[in-house]
Amino acid sequence: MQFEVNSIYYGFKLLEQQKVEEANSIGYLFEHEKTKAQLYYLHNDDDNKVFTIAFRTPPENGTGLPHILEHVVLAGSKKYPLKEPFVELIKGSLQTFLNAMTYPDKTVYPVASRNNADFRILMDVYLDAVFNPLIYDRPEGFYQEGWHYKINSKEDELEYNGVVYNEMKGAYSSPDSVLYREINRSLFPNASYRHDSGGDPEEIPNLTLKQFQDFHARYYHPSNSLIYLYGDGDILEHLQFINDEYLSKYEYRDVQVDVPIQQSFTEPVYKEAEYPLAQQDSEEDKSYFGLNFVVGETVDTQLGLSFSILYDILLGTSASPLKRRLLEEDIAKDIYGSFDNSIQQMTFSIIAKGTEPEKKDKFVQVVFDELQRLVNEGIDKRLIEGSINSAEFRLREADYGRTPKGLVYGLQLLNNWPYGGHPADYLRYEPALAEVKKALTEAYFEEMIQKYFLNNNHRSLVLLKPRKGLAEAREQQVYEELKTLKASLSEEELEKLIEQTQRLRKLQTSIDPPEVLAKIPLVDLADVKKEVEKYPLDIRQEGATKVIDHPIETNGIAYVNALFDTSMVPEDLLPYMSLLTRVLGRTNTKNYRFEELVDEIRIHTGGIGVNSQTLTLKDSAQEYLPSLVLRSRALIRKLPELMNLTQEIVVNTLFDDERRIKEVIQETRSRLESQMINRGDQAAARRLKAYYSQAGRHSELTQGVAFYKFLQGLEKNFEQEKDKIIAALETVAKMVLNRDNLLISVTLSDQDYPEFVKHLPTFVEALPQSAGQLDTVKELSAPASVNEGLKTAAAVQYVAKGGLIRDPEYKYTGAMLVARTMLGSDYLWNNIRVIGGAYGAGAQFERYGEVIFTSYRDPNLQNTLNVFDNAHNYLREIDFDQREMTKYILGTIGRLDTPLTPATKGEVALANYLRGITDEERQLERDQVLSVTKDDIRNLADLVKDAIDNGNHCVVGNEGRLEREKDLFGELVSLSES
Repeated sequence: MQFEVNSIYYGFKLLEQQKVEEANSIGYLFEHEKTKAQLYYLHNDDDNKVFTIAFRTPPENGTGLPHILEHVVLAGSKKYPLKEPFVELIKGSLQTFLNAMTYPDKTVYPVASRNNADFRILMDVYLDAVFNPLIYDRPEGFYQEGWHYKINSKEDELEYNGVVYNEMKGAYSSPDSVLYREINRSLFPNASYRHDSGGDPEEIPNLTLKQFQDFHARYYHPSNSLIYLYGDGDILEHLQFINDEYLSKYEYRDVQVDVPIQQSFTEPVYKEAEYPLAQQDSEEDKSYFGLNFVVGETVDTQLGLSFSILYDILLGTSASPLKRRLLEEDIAKDIYGSFDNSIQQMTFSIIAKGTEPEKKDKFVQVVFDELQRLVNEGIDKRLIEGSINSAEFRLREADYGRTPKGLVYGLQLLNNWPYGGHPADYLRYEPALAEVKKALTEAYFEEMIQKYFLNNNHRSLVLLKPRKGLAEAREQQVYEELKTLKASLSEEELEKLIEQTQRLRKLQTSIDPPEVLAKIPLVDLADVKKEVEKYPLDIRQEGATKVIDHPIETNGIAYVNALFDTSMVPEDLLPYMSLLTRVLGRTNTKNYRFEELVDEIRIHTGGIGVNSQTLTLKDSAQEYLPSLVLRSRALIRKLPELMNLTQEIVVNTLFDDERRIKEVIQETRSRLESQMINRGDQAAARRLKAYYSQAGRHSELTQGVAFYKFLQGLEKNFEQEKDKIIAALETVAKMVLNRDNLLISVTLSDQDYPEFVKHLPTFVEALPQSAGQLDTVKELSAPASVNEGLKTAAAVQYVAKGGLIRDPEYKYTGAMLVARTMLGSDYLWNNIRVIGGAYGAGAQFERYGEVIFTSYRDPNLQNTLNVFDNAHNYLREIDFDQREMTKYILGTIGRLDTPLTPATKGEVALANYLRGITDEERQLERDQVLSVTKDDIRNLADLVKDAIDNGNHCVVGNEGRLEREKDLFGELVSLSES
């Protein structure tokens, strides 16, 4: 159908339609006549459709009101008065994305699905949730998701609980999160950004139910909404639905959204703050600096792209000049930064981690000296070319992994749309990119540095210091406040709080009646594709090299993986093998200084990365394929350069730069520390697997807590150990990096394969042959203790429990995937999150018989372990009707059918091949999912009991809590100290 500008379509006036070449789409900008709501439809042939609705929601304080509201509107609405419609969609839709996000000044509700009927259902549930939530009639959602006083009897102590409250207690245990909050406070003292929209745990209990309801009434109105759709949907059908069912029922309202521009400072600002440190940790080199600038308004998309590239130039790589200078001056152990263009005024931060407070003046001086040097002498044009090429490659490739492309586009356009910019400006990158390329011949970035850094007083310096006992002091303060409050309550007031706790518990444990659950329609199983999607894979022999070819259309890009078998590396050298993956490509080679090497990689390719990989075979946790993997990507015409550079990294790396090796160790340790603090559930689960699995031990030694402790030791004793470290790296490189260990995997189109084969010998023939046959390492040592407690300063826990099914008759079935969906979205969700107050929980089932349960940002410990222990009873007592079974089948299929990019398809196909998983087995798994019965689920109960009863647990969590419950553990160790 042809659309005409200024015509009305179901209440929407078409303001413009334009081709958006960069997204292979036509963009239609509509305005709803009645409410003035804007709607942008990015129409194309992608069947993975996306819908989002966003509201401008600036916080007025630190109570986390926008964040709590984001949670609660999805907990029941007028049309869908279920306990938690959001969870029902997780259980039983074909969604490829389902979530909600709170930004510093806006709240976004996105969904995605490939199925037309499912997409319509998702849109309807979300629209009803935001416009007609039950928050005015059912306050329990506020108490559950936000905060409430928890007390079950007069004898109990009074406590705070709530999902967001506990989520933010976890966030405020992370120094990175604390630093980000303090940066915004320092730069925006008079704007809403000084408040944490996520919520400060100390302020969250100040939020009242009325304030919460009033905020929704004020901001969640169509006149304050921005609606976005993407994909191959029927535009008119969607416009009619949104108008008839929702927007037509409202009148225009002038919603006053106060996000004032922060006026520039006349002088820079200095601010100090603290973050909690565990008692056993040393305070030495644990401080952070943030030098921060406000650099313009986000509606300037040209400036936004320019700053993202300038960030890359200055700080984005190991060879970036500002990063190099700060490291060479020994300012800190890790240097990185951030550029934020998701709020009204863009910010740029230079961050030093692992430093001392007395270095703060030197830090600022070195930054400005180096920036001035770059202006005076000019930035190396090869460095600029590499950063521009890297940005251009990412923009054109548009590979966002398993995240729907349309969702990424939708979030990008919200960078400037809420502030009066055109929604497509951030998508139409070609004009901005052409302008940026002037930097190759002009002083483009040098002028930016002069204007936005050297001559800019709208900046701050934030010093974040560690403080032992801070977490305990905060907990004690809360304890004393609640103790005093309880003592001040009358009998009647105390009874009222107990009744409120019991009323909330009753709602939490209630089950929606079938007629209410049926209000959310289900897709007919008959409409679900029965056949598994097969990913192409051809096994070829090119000379002496085995090549796994994935013939997939890649739009002129080659994705090349070189896998080197590491099964012969002895246990004592495995951590060095993992360190080697961090060194390759980031230190000098025979033909390049490492700064030159980084430039060459970025000028000619889309990137070359190296990592350690542990693939467990499908039938046994004791059998695995370990490898060192180089992953690379480049345009087909750049294959000669790609092969030459890969050869340079593998064959010609030098290990004689002691200082550079030390920097890599420090940075790797620093980044791993942040990962473990922010995702303690992953660290706990990986450590847990090492108790009972050879594959788990390999992964732990090369990526987990053991590897982190190894790095701590190297960093601490580097001067004494440096010769040994370099010798070990050289030994492992000679052992692993040879042509006899090599397997190649390539993903590209059929017609491009001959071009790849033509250049492959450049790489392969330069590799040395093996020095001799080395034995495969059969047995890796288990950790000295099991059931460990890994102590941190976090205010919450990350609990993992699991083990292997020992039943000799065990045989994997697709029913385990459905059971995982049931446990994750029903049993664990209700008991760990809804009742327990944790932010998240999940279940893992592996083909080789592994069962693991985890919790995330969890205020509990023993109670959570009890929930895990009783999971088998839930499965044993399953008695769902056919509609409920269908729901869980659909939810499972939705996860199986997430669309993959060409690169990811190649990765998945290779992993299946190496693990021994055939397409026939994948089809059988799908058949079993689609035909699963209650008995199939019940039959898993004994297997789960077997794994959990004979398994172990591992917990990353608050040191005081772990000490108080030390009887649960075989050993308590500090996570952060070697």
